[in-house]
Amino acid sequence: MLIVNFLLTWLVAAVSLLLTAYIVPGFTFDSFGTAAMAALILGFVNAFVRPVLFILTFTLTIVTLGLFLFVVNALMLWLVGFLVPGFIVAGFLPALLASVVLTLVSTLLSLFVRNAI
Repeated sequence: MLIVNFLLTWLVAAVSLLLTAYIVPGFTFDSFGTAAMAALILGFVNAFVRPVLFILTFTLTIVTLGLFLFVVNALMLWLVGFLVPGFIVAGFLPALLASVVLTLVSTLLSLFVRNAI
């Protein structure tokens, strides 16, 4: 059951990234395989790099009532864009817009999948 949840979460993340790329200009993928690889790398980056950035920017996050987390998420997407060939993030502004859209898309898609099971 654990592996099924992992695979389903990974698939939702990859599809969310593809849908975000469809919506946000300057945020593109070569193929679904590239999106799947980016989703996997994004998971690792969010597990290891994001907590460090969160701690370093905690005060700014509190002052902005959590909105600075979109900037942190944009930096994570931008980093993954550098690490995954075929995943193009054309700059910080597309990464910032993509972080907002990705949050919305992945939340909605996760709710849909969770209710379908």
